[in-house]
Amino acid sequence: MKRIGEIISSIFDENMMKKADESSAFFSCWKDITEKNGIPAVAAHSWIKSLDNGLVWIEVNHPGCKQILQTKERKLLYDFRYRFPQMGISGISIMLCRPGTHPEKAKSESVSETATEEERPQDNPIEIPNAMDVQEQNHEYDAIKNRTLKGLLMRLEKNIAERPGGR
Repeated sequence: MKRIGEIISSIFDENMMKKADESSAFFSCWKDITEKNGIPAVAAHSWIKSLDNGLVWIEVNHPGCKQILQTKERKLLYDFRYRFPQMGISGISIMLCRPGTHPEKAKSESVSETATEEERPQDNPIEIPNAMDVQEQNHEYDAIKNRTLKGLLMRLEKNIAERPGGR
């Protein structure tokens, strides 16, 4: 009888395993890189989202962290290139994410796409307009089944209408 390690090794070639290890090291190095650049507190509010065509996509959950990272962007890029020369990293893109979308939360609270509204975790519950607001709105939103999306769209329309020069 073969051991599990032998079975896995026979399925995956050595080159593929090397790339997987490299990718794992890349995504787990963020805390170390931020510490090296004197911004360890930013690591708790940011993470590497992906590497696409040589561009490292970093997400942050606070605009202040984005500004701090932008001031260190050249040093961060140098560190990424130095640590992972084989990945052909050519740049960094820093983007602000929606509240509550930190990957650690996403891993622990993953929910299938087919889950109903009641089954989905509500990190940031969205205020659904009350019945009076709904009656004031025209019925263009009746076809939308997702209550959260419907509430967001109705709130957006209301905010635009309330602005000076709004509809």
